[in-house]
Amino acid sequence: MTPRTLGRYEIAALLGQGGMGRVYKAHDPMIGRAVAIKTLSTDVGVGAAELAEFRERFMREARTAGRIGHPNVVTIYDVGEAEGVAYIAMEYVEGQTLRSLLDAKGALAPQQASRIAAQLAAGLAAAHKLGIVHRDVKPANVMLAPGVPVKLMDFGVAKLAGTTGTRTGLILGSPAYLAPERVVGRAVDARCDIFSLGVVLYEMLTGTVPFSGPTVGALLYSVLNEAHPPPSTRNPQIPAVFERILAKALAKHPDDRYQDATELARDLRDWRNLPRPTPEELAALREPPQRTLDRRLGRRE
Repeated sequence: MTPRTLGRYEIAALLGQGGMGRVYKAHDPMIGRAVAIKTLSTDVGVGAAELAEFRERFMREARTAGRIGHPNVVTIYDVGEAEGVAYIAMEYVEGQTLRSLLDAKGALAPQQASRIAAQLAAGLAAAHKLGIVHRDVKPANVMLAPGVPVKLMDFGVAKLAGTTGTRTGLILGSPAYLAPERVVGRAVDARCDIFSLGVVLYEMLTGTVPFSGPTVGALLYSVLNEAHPPPSTRNPQIPAVFERILAKALAKHPDDRYQDATELARDLRDWRNLPRPTPEELAALREPPQRTLDRRLGRRE
């Protein structure tokens, strides 16, 4: 049942729900504006001690994410708890998710895909400067609205998915967008977000994700070991320069990727002026990955 109020907020409608909680549209009578309220569910299949840890991280990471203050990141207004329910009040954007757009249109034009990805990279760069790693960059967490900058949602909250839990979905998140280091359980940094954004860019350009499989295990094997199909084989209209950008963003080893989201944003904004890859370079880019992560290292998520 949808509550009528949560703290000072007047709940208007349920926007969505998932394994970690619910999101409501609400009204803030103090400021007189619409907000989105994200709550932490108390029914996530874990014990009381683990739920308390989730709640602590939920609140701490939300406060940290509230410091980002970037036009391409949804703004967090308030963090609190009411009647035993932890919540985050954030900017409400009237629009659609990138997931909805891709489901409706399939591949996007390179100009539109690069514009969206460049804004996402800029938002990630601002977060990374504060030591915040999103860890769940995917189309469902990207909001689009006319006349409004592209907005990346669920900063900080997504870090909760990396904690130890008893449900695979709670830990793993969205397998198709995971960086290899997350699959093998290594410590992650900003470069795992760059890989995930590379997957999103690939999907925007081709209409499909670069790694797939009939089972989650097969999908994760592909993420770890297999080269992504050249995007031009799935959409011949893609300019060749995106093969170089995607090869660098989707490198298996973090050291071979873009090391800074600002660098990726710059290439995405300036892609028309970047030199076209030579036939020899294109052939090399399409070779199997030369370096992958050692799957024996770390705890597998």
